[in-house]
Amino acid sequence: MQEGKVIAYASRQLKPHEKNYLTHDLELAAIVFTLKIWRHHLYGEKCHVFSDRKILKYLMTQKDLNLWQWRWLEVLKDYELVIDYHPGKLNVVADALSRKSLFALRTMNMRLSLSDDGSVLAELRARPIFL
Repeated sequence: MQEGKVIAYASRQLKPHEKNYLTHDLELAAIVFTLKIWRHHLYGEKCHVFSDRKILKYLMTQKDLNLWQWRWLEVLKDYELVIDYHPGKLNVVADALSRKSLFALRTMNMRLSLSDDGSVLAELRARPIFL
């Protein structure tokens, strides 16, 4: 997040063997995947990761880790990483991206305004019908 705003998203399909992973292992794999993609931006910087899995917050202090988790933990040690718990119910961004929409669009109006200085202001209004 830059100034409190998300600056990028990343995704990929699961590999066949990853379909058998537990949910918290999938989340950890996603963290490692994104750290590898943006390593050149994130290395040496303080990174905040928000997850809806509370167990990931305590990953660095766990003693019983499986082989994947040990390997991934070695990757995470290269970064100044803070994993914070963010309850899934409060994560409206993920909900908006991953859930089917619960409304239909009734009307959409657009208004363009031209100022004396030559700038253009566009205003878009949408009226949803919540189902």
